[in-house]
Amino acid sequence: MTSMRTRETNVCGVTAAVSVIDGKWKTLLLWLLESGPHRPGELRRRIPEISEKVLTQTLREMEEDGLVHREVYDVRPPKTVYSLTLEGRELSEALAPLSEWGHRRLDRLVMERAVS
Repeated sequence: MTSMRTRETNVCGVTAAVSVIDGKWKTLLLWLLESGPHRPGELRRRIPEISEKVLTQTLREMEEDGLVHREVYDVRPPKTVYSLTLEGRELSEALAPLSEWGHRRLDRLVMERAVS
């Protein structure tokens, strides 16, 4: 999936932003990490549909893109914690209006179905 994420500098700003949140799980992981650092097992419990492999791959991509920080503690058993970076928090804040728009749209769709 890394090849799909653009590093091109001569693109629309929206394209550059969407390229780092493209995928099924990234926006949900951003949302979960807004509340604070999480261990991978906690994230898996919050998203039972995601496999461990996909979770690890997605978090690594987000780390490569500068959205999350991976902290590995030198203890037994090993302890890894993921948190949002400043850039990840900025992206999350930028997505807030889009989220609000999405909720309004969903509410409208529910009302339209109720009327039909």
